[in-house]
Amino acid sequence: MRSLPSIIHLDMDAFFAAVEQAAKPSLRGKPVVVGGLGGRGVVSTASYEARRFGVHSAMPMAQARRLCPNAAFLAGRFEAYRQNSEIVMGLLRELSPLVQPLSLDEAFVDLEAGPYGPVLAEADHETGERLVLALAEDLRADIHRSTGLTGSVGAAGSKLMAKIASEQAKPDGLVLIEPGQERAVLGPMPVRALPGIGPATEQVLRRAGLSTVADLAEAGEAELVALLGRAHGAGIHQMAIGLDERPVVADQDAKSVSVEDTYEVDLADRDRVLREVEALSTRCVRRLRAAGRSGRTVVLKVRRFDFSTLTRSETLGGPTDDPAVITAIARRLAEQVDITGGVRLLGVGVAQLADYTQEDLFAQALREEAAEHAEAVEAAEAEQEREAAAVRRWLPGQDVHHAEFGPGWVQGSGVGRVTVRFETPWSGPGRVRTFAVDDPALEPARPLPLRRVADAGGTEGEEGPQRPEG
Repeated sequence: MRSLPSIIHLDMDAFFAAVEQAAKPSLRGKPVVVGGLGGRGVVSTASYEARRFGVHSAMPMAQARRLCPNAAFLAGRFEAYRQNSEIVMGLLRELSPLVQPLSLDEAFVDLEAGPYGPVLAEADHETGERLVLALAEDLRADIHRSTGLTGSVGAAGSKLMAKIASEQAKPDGLVLIEPGQERAVLGPMPVRALPGIGPATEQVLRRAGLSTVADLAEAGEAELVALLGRAHGAGIHQMAIGLDERPVVADQDAKSVSVEDTYEVDLADRDRVLREVEALSTRCVRRLRAAGRSGRTVVLKVRRFDFSTLTRSETLGGPTDDPAVITAIARRLAEQVDITGGVRLLGVGVAQLADYTQEDLFAQALREEAAEHAEAVEAAEAEQEREAAAVRRWLPGQDVHHAEFGPGWVQGSGVGRVTVRFETPWSGPGRVRTFAVDDPALEPARPLPLRRVADAGGTEGEEGPQRPEG
């Protein structure tokens, strides 16, 4: 455990919803809900304005609509979220090479490994804490200047306490927990405050009369091991007494790469299931190659109409990123699954990852096998493209550009019409106009940056704000 609170945890505030509000001036200060808009969609992120009505992440979208019917319900724009995440992560890496992203919107940073490490090492305790606070405040200011978004920061002597601190700091705040105060801070908290304690573990602990972190600390390791098992019980006890020696690990290695889709209507047709599996395999390979990886095990995930979930897998003799190989295996696994009653979710993944590929005769044979039905797949894809061209689909929140009116975003569509609000992140609330869904002047567009370069602290042509020396 560290004597200085030199580990910080950044958690962006309502990130997806905040990006939407920053991009769309007419939504600022209003409830915004981002997620799946179909009948089985769930909330990904809700703005703080929507949270006041009880809306929260992982809630069924239908329930969110009942709780907050006047909110703006938007489909996700993941390109925009990735763009802003890259800006934020770049600012974190100016503080230290040891940045451990947990998702697009949160990460740990080890300040001792960065350019301020030597100063922290030589400083007395009070000076070191003041420097950590100054760096955290500068980080929050840089993020807001570069993106217009806010983030909450926790600083502590361990990852556990830094994350606890950032939760206490929300929204748009900064909290430092002094090393040595871990048990005092953790004690009154419910057991669910500790990572690794979910609903099932919470029920086991409650039945034993353990409802707070202080209860866990007082129970002792032996009792927790008896209740939860050796590894889990010992780990929970260590956290309950405030001990966490986990280092900040940069670029944590992924164990698998996968994609999945949930369908609004259960899939009961075998050919349709196989086509979806092939499309998922293509997306999975694209993600695998983007990460520069290959893998030995292909995994198929199927969730059936009754919510029962099964997985099937097949392991190769060596790692591959060959799309024909991965698609053929996923297809073969899908052919073995009983789809009676319908399928609500399909997923394809690749595990046992490696940084290289190993071509073999088996891969060649699978490519030849895949070629046998390639023509049918191409025909199906061509039909889907024709259908998509015949009826253009516009999603709420989607970026668009009109030849006459310029950039805007889709407010809604239906009965052959699409409503667009024309505004940018740098304008005031814009005007609304309605067009035919097939209006040739209206086209999908890429997200605009939330800050123009000059507004972000530089001048036109510069890469962005630079951290001052010292």
